[in-house]
Amino acid sequence: MSTARLLRGNAMLMRRKLLSAARRFAAGIDVSAREVRLVIASRKRRGAHPVRVEWIGAAPLPPGAMSGMHIVERALVTEALASLCARWPRQLPMRGMPCSMAVPGDAASISLSAMTAARAHSNRKVAPSCALGECEPFLFDGAGQLCGHDADETRGGASHRLLQARVEVAAAARIALASVECEPLAALRALVHAGEHARIAGQRYGAIWAGYGGVFGWRIADRSVEAAIRFPGGEHPDLDAALRRLAGAGGLHAALVGGDVALLDRIGLPLADIGERLGCSAAPFECAPFGCRPAALTDLEGWKHGAAYAVAFGLALRGVTQ
Repeated sequence: MSTARLLRGNAMLMRRKLLSAARRFAAGIDVSAREVRLVIASRKRRGAHPVRVEWIGAAPLPPGAMSGMHIVERALVTEALASLCARWPRQLPMRGMPCSMAVPGDAASISLSAMTAARAHSNRKVAPSCALGECEPFLFDGAGQLCGHDADETRGGASHRLLQARVEVAAAARIALASVECEPLAALRALVHAGEHARIAGQRYGAIWAGYGGVFGWRIADRSVEAAIRFPGGEHPDLDAALRRLAGAGGLHAALVGGDVALLDRIGLPLADIGERLGCSAAPFECAPFGCRPAALTDLEGWKHGAAYAVAFGLALRGVTQ
């Protein structure tokens, strides 16, 4: 069975299982070079209720499990993911909720609920300034442009292998994935949600995400992407120039930073310096403000390093809001 057909069937199964539940639960899974991260979120089905983080956790990966963004030892990643899911303390099993997994930024993004629409619009270009909600149906063709690189770069055998490895690892851990999405778009969704929660949605602000594929940035205004950068791989000679370009002539009110903040520190660009380049204050992404239950905080020693969970939260967020 093809990967796309398997995921489509999984998504339909998850919807049927949760149709009568008072709350909709969803999980986001992010496999990084050093650990597997999991965020479980929920939201009441009726009314405009806020999203709540139910639980977050991380399981370290032993040396040799990953080579950059590629899974080398699938059994080791499967074991880490299965152990992480086993720590989820509620009675609702992981297989009873929609689960999404991230693929690296250079891999094709797949949203099975929007696959038909995306294919039907395969020749349509997504405008540089587009509402985030309008971008979702065109992830196949719009992800590359939105993330700051040509969508054609995301296609090919390497992307398929990255996708297939993650789907098979999830299946081996007894997790039926409902969707797979590229890391930058999942992080962008999380950062925009955090911006709204911080009451800066009416202002022009920056969303920055640092991952294995580089640094991605977006200038957000009224839930629309006005500009996007990527470094390396974009048109800018260095990251400083890219950030200044992102700020634009009008400046930014604030900036939210997710992903590997330690990586930014190692390359000499801590949060304070990012804010200086953008001409505003810069703060790390956090899950804590989203109505976290006490149980969500007890399992993760590195909770204070919430910026690393932007991708996993963005995946879970999509699962409970669609």
